[in-house]
Amino acid sequence: MLLKDKLEGIGWVACETLSRIVKAHPDDEFYFLFDRKPDPRFIFAENVKPVVLFPQARHPFLYIIYFEISVRRALRKIKPDVFVSTDAYLSLRSKTPQIAVFHDINFEHFPQDFPRIALWHYKRYFPRYARKAAKIITVSEFSKKDIIDNYGVEPEKINVVYNGANEGFKPLSEEEKIQVRNKYTAGYQYFMFVGSLHPRKNLARLFPAFDIFKEKTGSDVKLLIVGEKRWWTEPIQKAFEAMKHQDDVAFVGHLQMDELNRVTAAALSSVYVSYFEGFGIPIIEAYKCDVPVITSNVTSMPEVAGDAALLVDPFDVNSIADAMVQMLDENVRTALIEKGRRRRHDFSWDKAAAGWWNVIESTIEN
Repeated sequence: MLLKDKLEGIGWVACETLSRIVKAHPDDEFYFLFDRKPDPRFIFAENVKPVVLFPQARHPFLYIIYFEISVRRALRKIKPDVFVSTDAYLSLRSKTPQIAVFHDINFEHFPQDFPRIALWHYKRYFPRYARKAAKIITVSEFSKKDIIDNYGVEPEKINVVYNGANEGFKPLSEEEKIQVRNKYTAGYQYFMFVGSLHPRKNLARLFPAFDIFKEKTGSDVKLLIVGEKRWWTEPIQKAFEAMKHQDDVAFVGHLQMDELNRVTAAALSSVYVSYFEGFGIPIIEAYKCDVPVITSNVTSMPEVAGDAALLVDPFDVNSIADAMVQMLDENVRTALIEKGRRRRHDFSWDKAAAGWWNVIESTIEN
């Protein structure tokens, strides 16, 4: 998950938590297992020893080889007290105590969103990982219940540890906001979506909702899409091609963290209307930037957002559009921003790292 210039949601979780853990425990020894030569920036402290294993695990069949052969051999050689997997994959044949970090199991609910071979691997192995794990860390009470309901895991084995958001996310001055808008949307205000352009991120409904918003208001507000088109599907493409206001949508691709901070902080509102999330870090990032949020009323998002966002039905384009209309009201935005300032204090990477470490210690002690 730690890849130079390619960190996304799960990669950032791994980076932020592990960097704090190893620095907070200088007397402990950590082995980081990589599937390629790591960038030095991910060797966070002197007590981290990188180990490069073969093959590069970038396909379901390679995952099996990597975890069941290479990782198992490495664990047998290292003899660690515990193995922590930052994205749930475990070595099923290893006798080392293992902790699996489950972010979500959305493939159990929306299998149509996944390539066939990836879905086969998830469905076959993730229930086994859940049963194999000595402990499970997950990122919301919603995800905990989902794992229990689908895999029959005993509740006391699952520990909820909320994610944080990068400390670089902070408000901008009005002058800085204007600079960002001039760069990306010809000076116009914009709604912002950020995330991998995956079907569950719901762009296929966000696009027509934005059209409805434009028709209802005649507003010159734009829609800025941040993320790579790696999962871009035919339904998403058709939804975009059907738009009357295509020219008001700007695609900026993947942004480095400092630029993402600025783009978030200059937005009129963040629109994060996925139909499935285990957590939803962009909600907290927007709160830290004093930017109001529109998000979904399903899965983990109400739990994370609290009372500081406009909650919508992600399957109803009119519900999404109505919330966008509401965001033109300065009083609505001001009230949400104030609630977001209070809500953001509940989430930090320091708290997340401490939570992970508590689970690690309890696993070793048992």
